[in-house]
Amino acid sequence: MKIGLTIGKFAPFHKGHEYLINKALKSVDLLYIFVYETDVMDIDISIRSKWIKDIFKDKNIKVIEIYNPPKQYGMDEISIKIQVDCISKKIKEIGNPKITHFFSSEEYGKYVAKSLNAENVVIDKKRINIPINATIIRKDIEKYKKYLSEIVYEDLKKDKAI
Repeated sequence: MKIGLTIGKFAPFHKGHEYLINKALKSVDLLYIFVYETDVMDIDISIRSKWIKDIFKDKNIKVIEIYNPPKQYGMDEISIKIQVDCISKKIKEIGNPKITHFFSSEEYGKYVAKSLNAENVVIDKKRINIPINATIIRKDIEKYKKYLSEIVYEDLKKDKAI
């Protein structure tokens, strides 16, 4: 059985995330999606998880919320170890499934994949297919709403994140 993993804050969840997940689902039988708690946006982790569950309701995914994730990020050896240890701990907590593929659009993917002894699958790293990222969207949600699913945009309006 092929089991994939992707991780993120999904703050907000956008069409680039959807693209990555759709591509991942074509390669694996089951996809774990770790959603990190974050303060980069005032949208609760449960809402961000629900977006993914709603958009992919008929797909074989498992959305796992990661509370109190490490604050240290970076491509240095110590930061990578801290992040990889967090991911490994959560995998053990959920029953230690054998992750065969790790999906991301980021440089850190190769380190996570190596730690899991999984295939590193890089999807749209240069953002050619979906030319956006969450940081840009957070700066002007209204301007970039075309990159958001309707349910995400409506929740952002309700929560006055825009």
